[in-house]
Amino acid sequence: MTRSILHVDMDAFYASVEMRDNPELRGKPVIVGGLGGRGVVAAASYEVRKYGVHSAMPMREALKRCPHAACVRPRFDRYKAVSNTVFEIFHRFTPLVQGLSLDEAFLDVTHSQAALGSAESIAKQIKQLIFKETELTASVGVAPNKLVAKIASDLRKPDGLVVVSPEQVTAILDPLPIRRLHGLGNKTSPLLERIGIVTLRDLRLAPDATLRSVFGKYTSQMKARAAGEDDRPVIPDYDEKQISSETTFDKDIADPSRLHAELVQLADRTAARLRSQGWLSERVTVKIRRHDFKTYTRQCAVRPATQETKPLAAAAAKLLDEWIKAQPRTAIRLLGVGAGDLTAQPQLELFSAQESKKNQHLDATLDDIRAKFGNAAVSRASSLKNREPH
Repeated sequence: MTRSILHVDMDAFYASVEMRDNPELRGKPVIVGGLGGRGVVAAASYEVRKYGVHSAMPMREALKRCPHAACVRPRFDRYKAVSNTVFEIFHRFTPLVQGLSLDEAFLDVTHSQAALGSAESIAKQIKQLIFKETELTASVGVAPNKLVAKIASDLRKPDGLVVVSPEQVTAILDPLPIRRLHGLGNKTSPLLERIGIVTLRDLRLAPDATLRSVFGKYTSQMKARAAGEDDRPVIPDYDEKQISSETTFDKDIADPSRLHAELVQLADRTAARLRSQGWLSERVTVKIRRHDFKTYTRQCAVRPATQETKPLAAAAAKLLDEWIKAQPRTAIRLLGVGAGDLTAQPQLELFSAQESKKNQHLDATLDDIRAKFGNAAVSRASSLKNREPH
C-alpha cells in the first residue's frame, strides 16, 4: 500500500498568534523576539519577510531592514497552549503524529483513509478545523513520504495545500532549486551551484564522480533524496518531549567559572520544570552558541533517570568542560541545558537512594519557596560564584 504522509506547518506561527490576539498588529510587519541589544528574531510575519527579515536573524539587523516593524516579546506559554489545540486536532485523524516543533508535524494517514476519506480530504478537514478552533492558517503537503510532503507544504504558503501523487514526484521536484532540499546547508548549496548543479533535477542526474567531492560517501543518498526517495516512518512523539532552558547573554562570556555558574541556573530551571510535570530524564543536552553564531550541542546519558538538579547540573558541567577544553577562551553568547529521553518511572539504584533523598528534599524546598515568592527569590550557591547580575 502506498503511504500517505501529511506535513502540516503553521503559517508564521508565533507572529500569527500575536496578530490574532492583538488586532492592532494585523496587516503590519511584526517581529517576535528578544528586544535587547542581543535579541534574536524568533518569528517574522509575512509582511516583514518582504524586507528580508527571517527567524534566527539578530534583532539589530532585522530592524535595519525594517525600522517600522512592530516588535513583540515571545509568549511561549501562549504558543504552547495554541499548539496543544492544533495537535489535538491531528490526533482526531491518526495516532501517528510526529511533532517536530510547536507548529509543525508529520502525520501518517495511510490507514485513516478507509474511515475518514482520502489523504487530500483529511488535509482539507485539518486545515478547516485549525482555522475554526484557533483562527490561524496552516500549510499542508500531502505526499508518499516525509521528504516530499515537507517540500510540498512550503510551495504554496501561506494557507496552502499541495498534493503530490507518486507519479508526480519527479515532475514536482525536478524544477525546484537545490536549496529546497532539507539538509543542504548554506555552505553546501553554493558549492553545488558553482559546478552547475542548480535544480533538484541537476542533482538527481549528476554523475557520482562530480558529486563525490561535495558529498563523499553520502553521494548516492543525496541523489536519492533529490529524486524524492525516503522510507523514514512517522514516529509518534519523536521529539522526545525534551524540556530545556537557555539564555542569551548581554555580553559574550569566555570565563569558565562564570559559564558554569550560568549553567547551574539553567540546569536548575530545567529540573524544576521536570519536577512540575512529573518527568524524569535519562539524557542531558548542552547547547552552546559562540560569539559568531556557530551553534554546538553536546549530550550524554544520565543513569539512573532523574529530575534532581544536582545530577543534571553535574552531567551538563562535564559536557561544557569537554567543549571548553576543545575550544579554550572562546566567547559564548548563548547557553542552554535540555533534558530528554523522558520517563515517568523512577529507576533509582540502591546506593544512590540516600543521596537522592537529600537532593529531592533540597529541590522540593526550593520549589516551594519559588512558588510562593517567585523564581528570583532563592538561588543555589553554586550558581552565584563569579556570576554577574543581569
